[in-house]
Amino acid sequence: MAALSGDSVGSRAIWMGETHVAPGVASGPHHHGKSETGIYVVSGNPSFIYSEDGREIRVQTKPGDYIYIPPFVHHIESNAHSALEAVVVIARTTQEAIVENLDEL
Repeated sequence: MAALSGDSVGSRAIWMGETHVAPGVASGPHHHGKSETGIYVVSGNPSFIYSEDGREIRVQTKPGDYIYIPPFVHHIESNAHSALEAVVVIARTTQEAIVENLDEL
């Protein structure tokens, strides 16, 4: 759900919105191209998984946490191990929702 966007308020660079992630759901591996992404966890405990130096890194979050995803970083967004919906606020530096799906991290 877009809150601040080119369509809603005329912004040119920033996009902000809210996403509800159902329990038991995870994205596949992907990246967001040139877009920087900031995430604020409102409720739930979503995980963010990425690869660094050949190791899988899992960042487990809680309400009040902030996550930064740099451009082109391969990652997975997951609420797979939770029985609760996760609600997050997302800000990104592009108006379009760039999602480049990948075969693996």
